[in-house]
Amino acid sequence: MNIFEKLRINAAVEDIDLEMTPVDTYSLFECRGDMQRVKSKKERYYYFYIDNWEQPPRLCFMERGIRHARVLAYIEAPQDMIDSCIASQGRSYKEQSFAIDENLRGWLTQHVISDVTENIIIPSSELQSGNEYDVDLPDPIAEGSEPQHFHLRSAGRIVAEDEVAGIVKHYGFFETNNPDGTFQNHLVQTDNREIVKDISTGLLWQRQGSEIGSFRQLQTWMAGINRAGLAGFNDWRLPTIEEALSLLRGEKGKHGSYIHPCFDFKQGYVFTADRRKPGGYWFVDFRQARLYWASGTMAGGFARLCRTSD
Repeated sequence: MNIFEKLRINAAVEDIDLEMTPVDTYSLFECRGDMQRVKSKKERYYYFYIDNWEQPPRLCFMERGIRHARVLAYIEAPQDMIDSCIASQGRSYKEQSFAIDENLRGWLTQHVISDVTENIIIPSSELQSGNEYDVDLPDPIAEGSEPQHFHLRSAGRIVAEDEVAGIVKHYGFFETNNPDGTFQNHLVQTDNREIVKDISTGLLWQRQGSEIGSFRQLQTWMAGINRAGLAGFNDWRLPTIEEALSLLRGEKGKHGSYIHPCFDFKQGYVFTADRRKPGGYWFVDFRQARLYWASGTMAGGFARLCRTSD
């Protein structure tokens, strides 16, 4: 049994590129994409990389395409082999995705790709779960019994790196660098199953969100949402850093994200409305519970829209 048969994916082992690195994906699928090599949005490429954002680092099997990205599985490779691979490349504070080395390529060829060693492949939550985000929420709370209300900044602005720690601390948001954060949202059901309301912030949120895309592509997508009038409103927008962080919770759910299970887990990391000084955009990663920045010109982010309720 090969890895695709194990994961029940219709693909061939020849589709796996053992030489592909996370850096390669930027030029192949982002920065306008390499249209000489990738002819269609339906094409899928497969590769392995090491995710070092959480400890211990994990070996991941990735499916990638234009405006498409998902982790298919985690591979239980020898930890000393993974650690050695990271050490040979050096550690970077900003980017914690590492290419595999020759030793791991050999190990994967022997134990994973064509003849899977038992219990060595762990399907990701993205692959295991269907559209289970459509879970029930409490009804709106009676007037006079609402939780503490927080007024969060709603207009995007330029945010310097030395400001972000203060933003997280000020509101007590839970975040990788503030694991003791105690901020709590209070999500309730609305009349429309596509949206939820947080009565702590007064925000309405999409349960779902966009496909992966560049900032420009997502602006076009957002304009379409507003033309269509989602839930009867046409003022949906990207959240600010504070608003996106307000969705984080201190416990990782069954979908592998630090947000309420009422949300579609496919939007694992989202653009905010804020730009970074001197360049780039701020993102919130729901899977790693972290705030980070990256270029908004690359097709490397999702969007979940919000609006301030009346």
